Amino acid sequence: MSFRLDGKRMKQPACSRKFGFCARLAFLLTGMLASMALLWGCSGVVSGKSANTPQTYSISGTVSPIAGGSGATVTLSGATTATHTADSSGNYTFTGLSNGTYAVTPSHTGYTFSPSTQAATVNGANVSRINFTATVPSGSTYSISGTVSPTAGGNGATVMLSGAAGATTVTNTLGNYTFMGLANGTYMVTSTNTGYTFSPANQTVTVNGTNLANVNFTATAQQAHSVALSWNASTSTVSGYNVYRSTVSGTSYTKLNSSLVPALAYTDSTVQNGTTYYYVMTGVDSSGKESLYSNEAQAIIP
Repeated sequence: MSFRLDGKRMKQPACSRKFGFCARLAFLLTGMLASMALLWGCSGVVSGKSANTPQTYSISGTVSPIAGGSGATVTLSGATTATHTADSSGNYTFTGLSNGTYAVTPSHTGYTFSPSTQAATVNGANVSRINFTATVPSGSTYSISGTVSPTAGGNGATVMLSGAAGATTVTNTLGNYTFMGLANGTYMVTSTNTGYTFSPANQTVTVNGTNLANVNFTATAQQAHSVALSWNASTSTVSGYNVYRSTVSGTSYTKLNSSLVPALAYTDSTVQNGTTYYYVMTGVDSSGKESLYSNEAQAIIP
């Protein structure tokens, strides 16, 4: 075997004789190859570069109580401007913010806030608990209004208010009504008018820092009904008869006729839809004495 080192050709004795030389040569070549591999690897690492993404943060808080916080508008100004609507629990969050100083300001019709605004500084971390308290200014009152239509059923209709406060009013010739001076709270509004039914039958509304309008009702004329009564003649001599009516069986009867009924029949034209009535009659003699009640008759009005 022969090879070159330092430009000279040398003849290598068989390795079986010179084991030490062969071992040193193998170690030298292995070391050179390892060094070259290290240099090649390093050149690849040096050529690589990494990109940095800017970090962003958030500002969050709560507007309470829920009555004033739910739906409140929260405005952010300063290093960035933005607007957010608080959720149904009064919570809000502004995201994607860079480091800087900001001002947070809530607003909601009918409410004032404490504090009115707050400063928040973002410096490498999220900022939380920027909270506010909403209050209704002392003495503030509101209104509930609406219309009962069409005019035929709305004109002169009675509108009743119950709940946080009670009141009754009568609609004008156009069917309009208004309840004034109401505090925040939940109310029920009901409309009635003789001869009409209403849709809806009543409405539940909540006053929350603002006037409520368009609490409307639709009146529908009821179908006219009457009850025709007839009876057998008294076995005693009488001058006439009285007719009584109640909505409770067996009691609380009210006389319907203003003068004695001379015939054996009477028509009640003052009944209301969806009501059950109970009738009795009596005989009256010439001296004004009245008999006991007759048997009771029932009439169901559809």
